[in-house]
Amino acid sequence: MSRPALPDDTTLSDHIRALDLESKVRLLTGASLWRLPAEPRLGLSAVTMSDGPQGVRGTGDDPAATGLLAPAPSALAATWDTELAERLGTLFATEARRKGVDVVLGPVVNLQRTPVAGRHFEYFSEDPLLTGTLAAALVRGLQSQGVGACLKHFVANDSETDRTRYRSRLDERTLREVYLAPFEQVLTEAEPWSVMAAYSGVDDGIESAPMTENARLLREVLKEEWGLSGVVVSDWAATRSTVASALGGLDLVMPGPDPLWGEPLIEAVRAGEVDERLIDDKVLRLLRLARHTGRLGAPGTDSPRPAVPKAPGEADFRLLREVAARGMVLLRNDAGLLPLAPEGIRSVALIGPNAVAPYLQGGGSAFVPAVRTVSFEDGLRAALPEHVRLCVHRGGDSRQRPPYLSAALITDPETGAAGVRADHLTACGNRVGGEIRPLGDWSGYRGFGPKTHRVVLRTLLTLTEPGTHRLEIGCVGRYQVSVDGEEVLSGDDDRGVELILDSTHSNPPLRGIDLVVGPQPRRIALAIDLTVVEPGGYDRFVTAQLRHAPPGPTPYEEITEAAAAAQAADVTVVVVGTNEEVESEGWDRTTLDLPAHQNELVRNVLAANPRTIVVVNAGAPVLLPWADEAPALLWTWLPGQEAGHALADVLLGRIEPSGRLPWTLPARAEDVPVPDARPRDGIVHYGEGVHIGHRAWDKGGLVPAFPFGHGLGWTRWSYESVDLSQSSVSADLPDPAGGDGLELTVHLTNTGPRAGREVVQVYLEPPQDGPDRPVHLLAGFTLVQAAAGERTAADLRVPARAFQVWDTGRGRWRTPPGRYRLHVGRSSRDLRLTAEVTVRDGEFHATR
Repeated sequence: MSRPALPDDTTLSDHIRALDLESKVRLLTGASLWRLPAEPRLGLSAVTMSDGPQGVRGTGDDPAATGLLAPAPSALAATWDTELAERLGTLFATEARRKGVDVVLGPVVNLQRTPVAGRHFEYFSEDPLLTGTLAAALVRGLQSQGVGACLKHFVANDSETDRTRYRSRLDERTLREVYLAPFEQVLTEAEPWSVMAAYSGVDDGIESAPMTENARLLREVLKEEWGLSGVVVSDWAATRSTVASALGGLDLVMPGPDPLWGEPLIEAVRAGEVDERLIDDKVLRLLRLARHTGRLGAPGTDSPRPAVPKAPGEADFRLLREVAARGMVLLRNDAGLLPLAPEGIRSVALIGPNAVAPYLQGGGSAFVPAVRTVSFEDGLRAALPEHVRLCVHRGGDSRQRPPYLSAALITDPETGAAGVRADHLTACGNRVGGEIRPLGDWSGYRGFGPKTHRVVLRTLLTLTEPGTHRLEIGCVGRYQVSVDGEEVLSGDDDRGVELILDSTHSNPPLRGIDLVVGPQPRRIALAIDLTVVEPGGYDRFVTAQLRHAPPGPTPYEEITEAAAAAQAADVTVVVVGTNEEVESEGWDRTTLDLPAHQNELVRNVLAANPRTIVVVNAGAPVLLPWADEAPALLWTWLPGQEAGHALADVLLGRIEPSGRLPWTLPARAEDVPVPDARPRDGIVHYGEGVHIGHRAWDKGGLVPAFPFGHGLGWTRWSYESVDLSQSSVSADLPDPAGGDGLELTVHLTNTGPRAGREVVQVYLEPPQDGPDRPVHLLAGFTLVQAAAGERTAADLRVPARAFQVWDTGRGRWRTPPGRYRLHVGRSSRDLRLTAEVTVRDGEFHATR
């Protein structure tokens, strides 16, 4: 039976006008943390949203729910592969349907302006074109299956320090050409159904306002100029006004119900401060979103979701494995150490803190409880032949925070069962519930009822190993911690929702005590009295982390042991990188150094075994002072659940690591063009202008460790010629896709011993006179494949927009006249071919 035709905008507008004002305003804020209100009179069923840049997190209704964990967006960007990105978007849509989700909050198209940004891993690239192209492909895949994308965070929200308060100050031309560019490109190429307004604000010299109130950018640019027909939603708890945000272009306040857009908005309409027609427009945008996602039917009816797809399976895992492997970047491969030939290997030493505990995904709202994870050790053990012996050594802990208390050490003081007892108490101290959990992590605990005012955790800790034990405890809000009946720690932080927005709720500051254990076991009675945090539109919670560091070897003793294992092995794989303490939403990094003693570990292992492969497991740049000494150097990003299988596929040559760096890897911290993004007096100054990322490195004549676009793969390529297919076309086309633009054909040959994939990159060099412009800017790219010895051709399109600048005086795009060079190559610093075009009288004239 075919589905009846859905109402068009005219019909919807008629239905909306028939509603009373209170009913319309009710639709403009969430019904809960993740769901929007339903309205049967409009045929509107509840629309459900979910976080999602690394997968689909879900709503949290089922605490035990798991899902597919994809590689981080920076890993996807490293593939430079739009077809792969679109396939991943389609998989995300299937996963969303499994979890009853209609809109995925992503992708993130903010730019990697500084390498210390806490959510650097969650952004695609430092380059606006690469970001926009990959994000558009992901959105196309997602929305092709009827699941909405929510493009975020609009705009210039590129760092975490004071993210809910700072204002980004940048000139209009920089805003247009750099930070708005990926948003505009995705809207033009993929038409996302919603956009998220950021926590932060923008001052572009025309209007200075929080993004939820920025009428020039939300209404004039996003909706009127670019034609967004969908919803502008606030970031969660970002809205701080009623009239200003309603007039500024915001359509939906989340989470909800939010009191700012309840009765105060109704009163503002009745007082004439907000036109009711504006309310109608917001409701219409919400109904369009529901229509796209299948949540809108005939008035008086409910719209059931499509049948839930089957649980994730091997086909899904294979795609995640392919994305992870394809995105890996081979930075060095001296003497062809990779790929390994296992038939000639008897033993492999797998070494490093990230070899033992891989960092698979970044921290914060993007976190997805994975349906399964394959460690680097498990992946290698499964792939290596039986005759190869694999030994594993940590080489020192890279984390400052000790592990959580083991269930084997803790018992309920009343029943003797393993774990920690949680008693739920009212404000008067009456017990209204409780449970026992065999774990030391009570971060964001919400397993209590509405009458609960306090949660008291109690356990008996039994320590048997002689020596000094370190007990560290982290809590948020108001709390008291007692050891053997004596108060040792307390807190009185009443910030509420800010504890969530800065990620303190999941990453509380730790305070510790030393416990000395002699020849006899020691038992400690531990009690933590936690006042429930009331975080506005979020669920009420408490947080407590119980961590324990037993006596053990020093980092240097572990490094010595690891070096000895490396020396005895035929091949060593040392895995270093970041972790959840370093890369996360909520804070920016303070250094680019690898955590703890990892540099010493790498140097000792390299000295012990010349056949050493160094693997970097990090989403954002880290300094590698020993990089020139490593025979083989492989960047694996935050690779998601299939990490171990993907790494084994690459090391053993089953798949080529065809990734290219989507950002610039610095050799020295002092060379980084934007070393931090700390607000000064509440302002983040974008003083570098249009010179972001590799553009700034070029302008400053700086030498990075590895440049933007770099990556080796398994073979070699000879670039032979470049042809321009059009000699005279318009250079002054207004759309971001660039209309006709220029089309190039690059001829190249795989001159190496193996089949391979190549990312052909085109960089535009503008004229030296005229406005300040980058030395080179990425203007186009494509992928080609060829067998060993095969000649192939790469067809690329350079949009007219690449040649254009924003004319602030006229408020439009224009193409400065003069001679432009198009450089073709393998990276921003490996440019092998050049073609020239001249812009004259508003047209391109190619030089033959």
